Amino acid sequence: MIKMLSAADKVAEIKRLYYQTSRATIKQDMAKAIDLLKSMASDEERERVAVFMDGLAQMRSDWARAQPSERKKEKKKGKVRSVRL
Repeated sequence: MIKMLSAADKVAEIKRLYYQTSRATIKQDMAKAIDLLKSMASDEERERVAVFMDGLAQMRSDWARAQPSERKKEKKKGKVRSVRL
C-alpha cells in the first residue's frame, strides 16, 4: 500500500532533496520535487517550498551549463597536436 504524505512530509522531502542532491541525481530529484509540489493542496504549502524549488532549478541549470565545457576539456586531453618544423 502506498503511504499518503502529509503536507509537512512533502515539505520535508523537498528540503531533503534540496540538501542531498548531486550532479548525478539532480534530474531525478527535480522530477520528484515537482511531483510533490504538484500534489500540494494549497498555494500556502507551495510557497513554503518555493525557495528550495528555486534552488534545485538553479543547481540543475548551473550543472547543465558546466557539462559542455568539461567535455571539451576531456576531448582536448585526448588530442595530439601536430608540430610544424
